[in-house]
Amino acid sequence: MYNYLVPFFAAFILTFLQMPFVIKIAKKNGFLDVPKDTRRVHKKPIPVGGGIAMVISVTILMLVFLPINKTLIFTIISSLVIAFSGLYDDKYDISPKLKFGYQIIAAIILVAGGMKIEFLTNPFDYEDALLILNMLSIPVTIFWVCGITNTINLIDGLDGLASGVSMICAISMFFITYQMGRFDVSLVCVLVAGACLGFLPYNFNPAKIFMGDTGALYLGFMLSYISISGFLKQAAILMIFVPVLILGVPVFDTAFAMLRRKLSGKSMVQADKGHLHHRLLKMGLNQRQTVVILYSISAIFGILANVISKFHSSIALIISIAVILIILLTGIAAGMLKNKEE
Repeated sequence: MYNYLVPFFAAFILTFLQMPFVIKIAKKNGFLDVPKDTRRVHKKPIPVGGGIAMVISVTILMLVFLPINKTLIFTIISSLVIAFSGLYDDKYDISPKLKFGYQIIAAIILVAGGMKIEFLTNPFDYEDALLILNMLSIPVTIFWVCGITNTINLIDGLDGLASGVSMICAISMFFITYQMGRFDVSLVCVLVAGACLGFLPYNFNPAKIFMGDTGALYLGFMLSYISISGFLKQAAILMIFVPVLILGVPVFDTAFAMLRRKLSGKSMVQADKGHLHHRLLKMGLNQRQTVVILYSISAIFGILANVISKFHSSIALIISIAVILIILLTGIAAGMLKNKEE
């Protein structure tokens, strides 16, 4: 496990050292997030697009530490499609439909590289295939990639929130993939975590720069890739719940956002102030307190996922489903209550 410290700190240092230059370039080229509405919590223009430093670090170090093959090349190409679509959006504010189109293209490239959710196995007999997806594997994989990619983007509303939560998710995934013997995936986990840590000092409140869609979409995409490669490619049904739990904060916040907008008759892509971090701010917490609470929740989800992954049994499956149902029902009740109050 100590072998992973070198790539982790390499990603951390490389990202950290880039940040002063990225901030300078962002300001010079007009990459600024100007507060246009009350949904934004910052009061003055902040440089945006800082996620490009993480993209550069992870991409270079994947080429350094991983064997060059078709899957790696296609993964890097697809991740760069996502990153540059985000960078373009940070500058020109493109439509949600166009962004989604880029995400589908990136997901198709990933699939072309051999990264697919191929089949699910019986949780009670791991040698027995329960459902072979065949052609369905492609749309299922694309749906998963696009869904997870957007979850990080949707929680990127406070200084340090998306970068910190992504780091915690990557670390949680590292421990599980390492125990599963997926050492190549484990290495990607530490690269993503290290890059997030290198970015965090410049992004934590008060932020000197935002990651923008460049970073948020890229991190979401990389976490979706890790979850497929490490958990869902020929995975047992139980392992479906593991990445969902690890990504609990962004996944459930996104699910509740979609539900909330549907119940209130709003567009599913219309931004609002109903996200979990907005609710905590309304309770009187400041940005740092809110972010630390969400870090803690994310860490708890990660620990729970690691515990569940050790028990390949029906009990673990039942616990996973029970936890997710409790969270979903709580969120639905809270959303219905909020709609009544409004």
